[in-house]
Amino acid sequence: MHPVRVGTCGWSYKDWSGVFYPKGLPAGEYLSFLAEQFPIVEVDSTFYRSPSPTMVQNWHDRTPENFGFSLKVPQTITHEKALVNCGAEVDAFISAARRLRNKLLCCLLQFGYFNRKAFDDLDAFLARLDPFLTTWPKDVPVAVEIRNKAWMVPSFVECLRGQNAVWALADQEWMPTPWYLVNKMDVITGPFAYIRLLGDRAAVDALTPTLDHIVIDRTDQIQANAQAIKKLSERVQVVGFVNNHFAGYSPETIRQLLQELS
Repeated sequence: MHPVRVGTCGWSYKDWSGVFYPKGLPAGEYLSFLAEQFPIVEVDSTFYRSPSPTMVQNWHDRTPENFGFSLKVPQTITHEKALVNCGAEVDAFISAARRLRNKLLCCLLQFGYFNRKAFDDLDAFLARLDPFLTTWPKDVPVAVEIRNKAWMVPSFVECLRGQNAVWALADQEWMPTPWYLVNKMDVITGPFAYIRLLGDRAAVDALTPTLDHIVIDRTDQIQANAQAIKKLSERVQVVGFVNNHFAGYSPETIRQLLQELS
């Protein structure tokens, strides 16, 4: 079995004060504390704005040597420009991301759902994605998540595999589950496997204003995700990230997942 590492999606949650973070711990020390509890983290804030090199250097300096980061690629690149004429934005983002040095696990291209106004079909999307991945720096691992379930077919997999890009599998409402996909096709397209437990944001928000406790029982899904991770880890190392909106409070979901993996 290859190594499996699991972490949270983000760390800047005031709701966790007194529950996960010690009461009174300054927000500026949240990352350092989280890095003592988990081995990796997915950074959500970089999706909304490309980080400065100084900010990324600070993340590097506040975490242990063996800690790892996955940085979401800015939405300017994935959503607003949809991979077109964004070379300057990519260069600025990569330049900052490199400040993590050996702590940079990968960068995640998280795409939204594309309607026909954006792309006529999967072939049109791949005609955009493939050359973009060709220009992506080879020393920076990249993962790709799509949210058009009809596009999860061999041609998409072959595109990623040809570029050594990782397919990020998401357990998200309305999408095929990682366990389903793992059993349907060969989802390993790069040097490691990537799983995201995202859930249903609207359902969680309807049940709680604070993300500090479990509000939806996802036991069955957690068990299925654990099985998917185990199967993937037979071939490659696996990284998994859990969002608060999966069940209400990601640290507890991680505890449950790790219990299933043990």
